[in-house]
Amino acid sequence: MKKFVLSALLLACSSAVFAQELYMPRNIKQAYEKGTRAMDGKPGKNYWQNHGKYNMEISVNPDTKVVTGTESIEYSNNSRDTLKTMTIRFVNNLHKPTSSRGSNVSPDFLSEGLTITSFKINGEVYNINAKNWGTTGEVRLKSPLLPGQKAMLNIDWNYPLSKESGREGQINPTTMFVAYSYPRVSVYDDYNGWDRVPHTDRQEFYNDFNDYTFAIKAPKNYIVYATGDLLNPDEVLQPEFAARLKKSYTSDEVIHIANEQEVKEGKVTQQNDWNTWKFVANNIVDVCFGLSSTYIWDAGSVVVDSKTGRRTSTQAAYDVKGTDFVNSVKFNNYALAWFSNNWPGVPYPFSKMTAFQGFADMEYPMMVNDSQTGDMKFAQLVQDHEIAHTYFPFYMGINETRYAFMDEGWATTLEYLIGIAEHGKEAADNFYKSFRVNSYIRDKSAEEDQPIITMSTQVSGSGYGNNSYGKASLSYLALKDMLGDELFKKALHHYMDNWNGKHPIPWDYFNSMNSGSGQDLNWFFQNWFFTNNYIDLSLMMPKSLAIQPIRIINNGGFAIPFDVVVTFTDGTVQKEHYTPAVWKSNTKFTTAKIKIPKGKTVQSIKLDNGIFVDATPANNVWTSK
Repeated sequence: MKKFVLSALLLACSSAVFAQELYMPRNIKQAYEKGTRAMDGKPGKNYWQNHGKYNMEISVNPDTKVVTGTESIEYSNNSRDTLKTMTIRFVNNLHKPTSSRGSNVSPDFLSEGLTITSFKINGEVYNINAKNWGTTGEVRLKSPLLPGQKAMLNIDWNYPLSKESGREGQINPTTMFVAYSYPRVSVYDDYNGWDRVPHTDRQEFYNDFNDYTFAIKAPKNYIVYATGDLLNPDEVLQPEFAARLKKSYTSDEVIHIANEQEVKEGKVTQQNDWNTWKFVANNIVDVCFGLSSTYIWDAGSVVVDSKTGRRTSTQAAYDVKGTDFVNSVKFNNYALAWFSNNWPGVPYPFSKMTAFQGFADMEYPMMVNDSQTGDMKFAQLVQDHEIAHTYFPFYMGINETRYAFMDEGWATTLEYLIGIAEHGKEAADNFYKSFRVNSYIRDKSAEEDQPIITMSTQVSGSGYGNNSYGKASLSYLALKDMLGDELFKKALHHYMDNWNGKHPIPWDYFNSMNSGSGQDLNWFFQNWFFTNNYIDLSLMMPKSLAIQPIRIINNGGFAIPFDVVVTFTDGTVQKEHYTPAVWKSNTKFTTAKIKIPKGKTVQSIKLDNGIFVDATPANNVWTSK
């Protein structure tokens, strides 16, 4: 018996050498114990997620700037739990003076928020005073919703669009962008229950995959641009313009659906007092729309799936002075094709992508709301970044509120990779370092630098931005360097196949990449996500290069790739690349043996971290005396 116990203990100790157990909060552990998630990275055998079927009729009054809606929601409780309450989310209540925010706002940002005029569940009337709600409100159910049951919600509501536009609101007197515009059932998930986290002007979103049929009622001469497929172009557009739109669905060329003069003369829409634009979008996390009586309208399409020939409609809506948007359809076409065929290499999953000129530089399902910058190169990068969000979080139903690095980090990575294709590696590297990394590595408030795994709601300022964008992106690019493109893409696709249309959390990513690559990468994830490491290498030279290898000291601790660049006195250069794998067994230092060709003398040795900007670059260089 003693021998057996000793053997088991030795085996356990031996296994610990090869496998790094990652920290996991208690609620996440419980999800794995209940079988809703699995250690192989896949959804567990008991995985579930709830679902809503939304039918909405929304009208926008351009004079009063009030949005009015009536909606029905067939909500399915697919969980194993009996629901006694229901959390309703209305993000636009962010504009209420009493709502939580992360920064100061102007009076033009503020509004009265949501008014509910009728609220019913399964025909029973609920007296709801939404004036007491923040961005979420709790409804105590008169009859509990049992596992497997459905509830029918009917809600009538209205709210004013804020005069100051950001992620949504009034763009100008004739143009509005309407997002987060309807009360919705918040997410009820397997690891945290109801998502009651209030939204601020920093955190982003977490939604279920729902089915939407919706109609937007707008006055004549207002063109509506929205998530989803337009079902009735002939009912809302005059024949010539409906024909142009339909032609664009199969065109490789940019078609000007409506130019400035045509819009100004009222030739585009049917001349009813009000037109009702009907859309449908299924298995998607949200819908939004913009409307304008003055914007120019361009459209085209692009093949996003070479195997099936499936096309996506690409559109742009912009002001006549919106010079950034003249090439938006071309930018759309290039980005959708590149993302579909290169990185992440998954065909764009939706039927449309519209670039709408606004102020937010913000992603939405099938739409981006981008600002006018006056810099066409930067405008393309911004549009690339927002389109990249299609995959994270709209294809992968990420909880951005808690784990922004799971989507912003990937969008930043994809923005960099497509930038190489568009502008060359040197330009992409320089931009990535200056825009995404320097602000992190030069941050004076180092105490704000928390482990990436820290929930996004718990960090602010530089801590939020660095974790969500630069540091997370660097972790993905470091792993790509270590695994190589082929294996990295295989593992990434394994993760995306496991979790598209579902709700992954960081541990699902870690486990999927482990199983997808066939390697135990937990040491790498521990290094990048669960520590206060930073980027700082230094050279330690031996007394003689002929006798000893040089030492590379990892002062910052992150497992990063680097090049050892040797320059000889005759001007020739020798470079050797080291992947993050060199730090697996020892994160403190590694060695490099310099091969000196016969007859050559070393002039200098330099550590080149590339886009992994070093905190103290002065000690990365040695020059012969």
